[in-house]
Formats: sequence, C-alpha cells, structure tokens
Amino acid sequence: MSMIRLLLAEDQSMVREALAALLGLEPDIEVVAQVARGDEVLAAAREHGIDVALLDIEMPGMTGIDATAQLRAALPDVKVVVVTTFGRPGYLRRAMEAGADAFLVKDAPASQLAEAVRKVLAGERVIDPGLAAAALADGANPLTDREREVLRTAADGSTNAEIAAALHLSQGTVRNYLSMAIQKLAARNRAEAVRTAREKGWL
Repeated sequence: MSMIRLLLAEDQSMVREALAALLGLEPDIEVVAQVARGDEVLAAAREHGIDVALLDIEMPGMTGIDATAQLRAALPDVKVVVVTTFGRPGYLRRAMEAGADAFLVKDAPASQLAEAVRKVLAGERVIDPGLAAAALADGANPLTDREREVLRTAADGSTNAEIAAALHLSQGTVRNYLSMAIQKLAARNRAEAVRTAREKGWL
C-alpha cells in the first residue's frame, strides 16, 4: 500500500493537532507537514513532496482559497481539500473556482475526511451536499472584484477618504463602488452590505 503524503494547514493548533492525530490513524495516510499560515502552504508542499493539501479557509498570511490558487498554479498534481468552520455557499464557489478538489465543513467525521482524501487522489470531486445545494440556491456572487475590494476595505469602518487612499482611487469612485455594492446586496448601508457579503462568503 502506498502512503498518501498529506499537508495540513490550520491556524488553530488544537484543531490542527487533533486532525493530524485522527488522520494519522488511517493506515494509508501520513501527515508529513503542518503549517499555521496560508502563506506557508506552498513552500511546505514543495519541501515535503505532498500528494494532498488539507486547507482551512480562514488563516493568517493568506486565505486557504488563495493558497489553493497558488498550489494549483505551482504544483498542479497536488490535490486540494478545503475544510471550513463556516458553511458559506460563496466560499464553496470561490474555492472551486480557485481549483479545489473537495470542500467539506469541519464537523464532518474524520473517516469522511479520509475518504475525501482518497477520492480526490482517484480523480473525483467531493463537495458537502448541503453546501452544494445552498450555493446553487444562492446563485453567483453579484459583486465585481473591485466592489469586493472596496467593501472589504470599508469593513473596519474606514471613511471614503481612507478607502480611496488605501486603494489609490478617487473618493467619487469609492462612493460609486460602495453604492453599487449596497444596491446589489439589497442592503440599507455599507455595514449591512459587509455583513450580508460575509455571511454568504462573497468577501
């Protein structure tokens, strides 16, 4: 039996160690690398010659979705399983667009995760069925990349002038992007637009 070499990326050390211990019990899976930051994934994947990367979405340095895109570009043979605490349909869509082979929520049993690892190596795609249904019902992200960027920058309460300076835009352009995003999300104001976009995994 050939061992599946797995990289685990998760910023919460207790969760990461528990996952590593559970997956390490599988007879054909070996956790060869663990990282706590998204921007450490590619270097670790190269160093350890992995077959599968198991990535959390919310990590410091870089999100699991961006790390997926980076892995896909640099190491196309490596399979990527994205796991998240947040069952947000927009995350699923973005992860798949970035090239993920599987998308599961973290409360899935370890046996299901191990099975997903085996399936992606066999060329299959594995998607949490509840999330797949929700993503179809929710439709595509209506926001453009620029609108998302402006909303993300506005999320911490920055003024239009601060957003304009951070993104090298005019204040008028920032106002336009914000009002378009608010309109598309049927929100009353920017705070509500940020909340809606986050809940759907669109930011």
